[in-house]
Amino acid sequence: MRTAGIGKSTAIGCLAIVSALLAAGAAQAQQTRIKFWHAMSGARYEAITKGIAEGFNKVNPNYVLEPLYTGSYDETVTKAIAAVRAGDPPHIVQVFDVGTQTMLDSGAAIPVTELVKPGEINWEDYFPPIINYYTLAGKLHSMPFNSSTAILYYNKDAFKKAGLDPDKPPVTYNDIEEMGRRLVSSGATRAALTFGEAAWIFEQTFAYHNQLYANNDNGRKGRATQVLFNAPFGVEVLSRWKKWVDEKLLVYGGRAYAGNKAFLAGEVAMILQSTSQLTTLERGARFAVGTAFLPQIEGKPRGRSVVGGASLWTLKGKGRSQQELDAIAKFFKFLSQPEYAAKWHQDTGYFPATKTAERLLRDGGWFQQHPNHETAFKQIQLGADTPATRGVLLGNFVQIRDITNTAVEKVLIGNLAPQAALDEAAREANKALDEYGRIHP
Repeated sequence: MRTAGIGKSTAIGCLAIVSALLAAGAAQAQQTRIKFWHAMSGARYEAITKGIAEGFNKVNPNYVLEPLYTGSYDETVTKAIAAVRAGDPPHIVQVFDVGTQTMLDSGAAIPVTELVKPGEINWEDYFPPIINYYTLAGKLHSMPFNSSTAILYYNKDAFKKAGLDPDKPPVTYNDIEEMGRRLVSSGATRAALTFGEAAWIFEQTFAYHNQLYANNDNGRKGRATQVLFNAPFGVEVLSRWKKWVDEKLLVYGGRAYAGNKAFLAGEVAMILQSTSQLTTLERGARFAVGTAFLPQIEGKPRGRSVVGGASLWTLKGKGRSQQELDAIAKFFKFLSQPEYAAKWHQDTGYFPATKTAERLLRDGGWFQQHPNHETAFKQIQLGADTPATRGVLLGNFVQIRDITNTAVEKVLIGNLAPQAALDEAAREANKALDEYGRIHP
């Protein structure tokens, strides 16, 4: 009987396979892995996992970027701070605009300008309003990522029905009123205007008219200890909004993106909303959507719309190797490349952050084919660069924005006078700032 055995050629083949597997395992072990926590869901989740992470990993085989969705903006920041305290933070975390002061005071982050070597990224190529928001005392603290701002969207078909020129949207608050009355009286729409997340629109209005929202130059000269939104300018803005409600021109849209529903249903002709919602509104509308700058209050100085959205923060960690820090810097450099910044804009509607990426889109005919995407670019490049237009930095900002939302709601859907509502909110906000200051002296 012949004894079964392994032939010489078979043995050599097995050894070759084992050697290849061992080599692959060794190569994989040598890869530097970077954990990236983010708050992007839906189509934006795909843009991060497929567009950004896979793109980065493909051109950088020595590194592996591992994106992980960790819930809402608020949840993501909370989890990241908890991870820092537990001694096991991610390398990179996406933090929304209102979390900026919290991150600055946490002591848990490495400023981008200390991480990226001089000359590796051309910071001059970034749009000033975007880079300036996250710059304090000459340091860029976080990497610009998904930046947006607020603009006016309008229903061109409703404008036609009301006898208005669909290519001439409102420019001023008076225009909102005059056109709004035409829209409602003609039956084109039930109301003229809506918006959600009133506190953010309120903040935008301050920046857009070069008005300080808090003391100490909006928290940029020193930590803000007092809000200024109950000053005459804030009262005037909220009084105008209340007037529009009383005239049936304005329908308050609720928190976050709730106002989109009324706009897409054709119940209102205009909405003040984030540029990040552009693709959603264009795809969801059964009418021609137009975009325009935020309306200007007559006789007030011109400021600049301020960016919202979020940025990427590099977290400190025990035993962070130089290879890990190099990988993070390499990833940030990857994000700054025009082709990826342009693709991010096309996939999400957020700004492509750099002038080179914007020029790439323009040269490729993107804005000619999608003119609504150009509105926000034009808007953020107009107006003065001042502490008021760089954006406000507040401790406990999430809480303060909630306080402000409540104050606006008490006026628009309640019966409290604007001055009384804002004074009440200012007292609560200042108390929150005082409590924050005690924790972060």
